[in-house]
Amino acid sequence: MAGKDKTDGKASGGSPHLESVEGYLIKDPEAFAHNMARAIEAAGKAASAWIKPREEGKIDQMSEPMTDLVKTFSKVSEYWLSDPARALDAQTRLFSNYMTVWTNSIRRASGDVQEDVVKPDKGDKRFADPDWENNAFFDFIKQTYLVTSRWANELVTGANGLDDKTRHKAEFYMEQIANALSPSNFLLTNPELFRETAGSNGENIVRGMQMLAEDIAAGKGDVKIRQVDPTNFEVGRNMATTPGKVVARSETAEIIQYEATTETVIKRPLLICPPWINKFYIL
Repeated sequence: MAGKDKTDGKASGGSPHLESVEGYLIKDPEAFAHNMARAIEAAGKAASAWIKPREEGKIDQMSEPMTDLVKTFSKVSEYWLSDPARALDAQTRLFSNYMTVWTNSIRRASGDVQEDVVKPDKGDKRFADPDWENNAFFDFIKQTYLVTSRWANELVTGANGLDDKTRHKAEFYMEQIANALSPSNFLLTNPELFRETAGSNGENIVRGMQMLAEDIAAGKGDVKIRQVDPTNFEVGRNMATTPGKVVARSETAEIIQYEATTETVIKRPLLICPPWINKFYIL
């Protein structure tokens, strides 16, 4: 995984590629092995919490969004697969870029600096770590991913005969899948995460797996991501402390009437509607 090392190896008294790999070496193999065992145990608990409600029929095996995703992509694939020449051209473009990335990586290994086939969009924080460029291995992974994801997006934008709604859904689904499969999301292909794992002897993986198991258990089979520690809050003590009562409730909403803090009030009450979904207002 040695990449371009700008440090003078002779001046530092070591190998010119030593610094590029030192951060990726496990410091304590015994501690690492112990932590991996703990992580596997936590992963087993997470899997059990995820499988149990599905075996009991409390959660559907195939969700409606997944069904719609398959239907949407099938319409995109129909355009490309209906014409063998069109499908071959798309495959040729992809593998041509793959070969260029591979050739440049070989040349770089021999000391010949090559321009990247594709670069991340400006401001893409996923590839902000310097080793995405300075380390030959991670640079190869990054370029391969970018080539593939952009090719996949072009399949959607280049598919003719799609109605606007289907195309919009296909673009949305493809973007989500491409983002989910980014090498920055995986342990062995993220330099920053790799170094953190090596430096902590895998302790970070143990914490992550334990939190995942707890979040799935809290969501009763679905991941209920915690943004804060719920034990720090208590209704009536440091949250929901404003005097009032629920005056109406349905399956989708409830109306809370807060007690007046003045002797007189306006005859017509003020209705405040907070955002329903994150920061987006749907009224």
